[in-house]
Amino acid sequence: MFGKLTRLSLAALLAGTMATSALAQDAKTVKLGWAPWSDAEFVTKLAAKLLEDKYGQKVELIQTDVAPLYQGVSRGDLDAMMMAWLPATHEDYYKRVENKVENLGSVYEGAKLGWVVPAYIPESEINSIEDLKKAAIQEKLKGQIQGIDPGAGLTRLSEEAIKSYGLNYKLQISSEAAMLTTVDREMRKDGWFVATAWSPHWMFGKYKLRYIDDPEKALGDAEHVDVLARQGFSEENPEAAGFLKRMKLPIDELEAAMFNAQETSYEKAVDKYIEENPDRIKEWVEDK
Repeated sequence: MFGKLTRLSLAALLAGTMATSALAQDAKTVKLGWAPWSDAEFVTKLAAKLLEDKYGQKVELIQTDVAPLYQGVSRGDLDAMMMAWLPATHEDYYKRVENKVENLGSVYEGAKLGWVVPAYIPESEINSIEDLKKAAIQEKLKGQIQGIDPGAGLTRLSEEAIKSYGLNYKLQISSEAAMLTTVDREMRKDGWFVATAWSPHWMFGKYKLRYIDDPEKALGDAEHVDVLARQGFSEENPEAAGFLKRMKLPIDELEAAMFNAQETSYEKAVDKYIEENPDRIKEWVEDK
């Protein structure tokens, strides 16, 4: 990145306005980072589509894990990320960079982390995390909790919850895709399982699942998901920053769009959302 800017700066000294124009055009390329979570993919691709169509800005989407996202924004390698789960889930990541980034506000609120079981498991059998201590329940669940990515805040909180509740369970750390494979496989045969989960997520539109109670709040309360930008982004690109500040989705609309994305594609789901929500889009791009 820095090599490209240096070449453009040298060219500006030699070629004047032509290179200055090229530099301005390059500065309008917005680098959005996202981790491979379904909610992050939808909101990021929706933002990219609107930045390109409404503001004429080029957008580069960069997929990576959660930790590199925070590092990338704090170093200025990324312009923004739209998936900072606060105050608890990404607390550790955020504390390390909060003085090196701009918080542009929440893109949606009411996000939730927890553990889910199939709705067909009677609540009299499993109603809360405390119930997992029962010997018969532990045997049915094979002493396992299906988890997701090793770097996810939900993984860290789940590991702490196992200790906090004194559970003799193994957290199966893998990926969102592996978790969903387990959910699909077990529900096809009415199997018993516990999986780490979060809302919003499209799987609640496909499967009948329910969160189990967390009386100790080991997995936290409702959260908000914020947009973080590199320092100086709002000043250097006020149009994009203003748009990202105004972009706010009701969580029910987000889950419906995410489920549609699974049934079709994220690109088609983005187009459908834009088509069906003209008034909301107008609020976000009010300066256009």
